[in-house]
Amino acid sequence: MNLDPSDAFDPAHRAEIEAQLCAYNAAFDELGLRFRWDAGTLVSLVTIDGEQARIAAYIETHHAHLLNAYSAEFLSAAILAKKNARYPACLNLRVGSASPVSRTARQASVGGRESHAAYGVELPALAGV
Repeated sequence: MNLDPSDAFDPAHRAEIEAQLCAYNAAFDELGLRFRWDAGTLVSLVTIDGEQARIAAYIETHHAHLLNAYSAEFLSAAILAKKNARYPACLNLRVGSASPVSRTARQASVGGRESHAAYGVELPALAGV
């Protein structure tokens, strides 16, 4: 999927971002991870090739404490497996300029508390994954 000025406000593009976010955030919930992505986070990781590498980079940058118990490879593989079980498509964006990215990110953002409630109850941590 490409991100350029012509599709920055495309409903199909926004729906794809929302579907990706739903799948990632559901995977985090299923694994007992207490973080959520919004459209800005998802789009900011697009410069990294490969979904597993994007997830690993996010964990290394924002949740390095998890690396005391699990490797980045293990965590990213577990997250990606759960995400792909829900929505296997990979979000591939080619960023032409910062402007469309930020506009799309603002338009496609998912609400905090409401979106968390949509994914269900708290689940146990990664033990046994």
